[in-house]
Amino acid sequence: MEIKVHSYESMGTYDGPGLRLVVFLQGCPFRCLYCANPDTITAEGGTPTLPEDIVKMALNQKPFFGKKGGVTFSGGEPTLQAEALVPLVKELHSHGVNVCIDTNGGIWNRHVEELFSIADLVLLDVKQFNPAKHLDLTGRPNTRTLATAEWLETHGRPFWLRYVLVPGISDAEEDIRGLGEHFGNGKYKMIERVEILPYHTLGVNKYESLGMEYKLKDTPLNSKEQLERAKKLFDGYFSCAVLN
Repeated sequence: MEIKVHSYESMGTYDGPGLRLVVFLQGCPFRCLYCANPDTITAEGGTPTLPEDIVKMALNQKPFFGKKGGVTFSGGEPTLQAEALVPLVKELHSHGVNVCIDTNGGIWNRHVEELFSIADLVLLDVKQFNPAKHLDLTGRPNTRTLATAEWLETHGRPFWLRYVLVPGISDAEEDIRGLGEHFGNGKYKMIERVEILPYHTLGVNKYESLGMEYKLKDTPLNSKEQLERAKKLFDGYFSCAVLN
């Protein structure tokens, strides 16, 4: 079964542990206002790719992965193609390649469940803990994302929690505390790392080229004080919080 690939990044250092081959897949059900890859949203497009081609690419780069590195499937939303990814992940494992899945956790079916069962690590992007704000930010509720986190915890599957700090949208103290009270203070033992991701505008030019409106064009970047305040709040709930 072919996989729709948008693009690749070799020697990635921000999408899981170690050096990684990051495979960005096509299609996403979320409509995040700050999406850096709007060209991956539509399910149409992408390059139909044979799984063996991805395996070959991974094996060519494997000498650089070291003990921690490997392949990360990102997007878009990789779980849209979970049925095709399951046998690919198994094949990568047969060659000793570590696999991470970077997901918003918003899709669930038997293929997604199997994918999360065999992935070495899940990078779970929680866009907003507040349900109403999450809906405004992504166009989708966060109930499935939170249920996915609960499934990972109860099934002993390690994951990283990732949170983008957008000024005026996801940086409010009450929102961060809500997230911390839900996941922190030892409640979720499978969380290995909490990543605080600063807001950036690297994808703005893509919106212009696609004829799309970037709705956060007046949103400023994080100040040093905002980032330090957020880190302090996260540290009150997690011993593994890092500011990327």
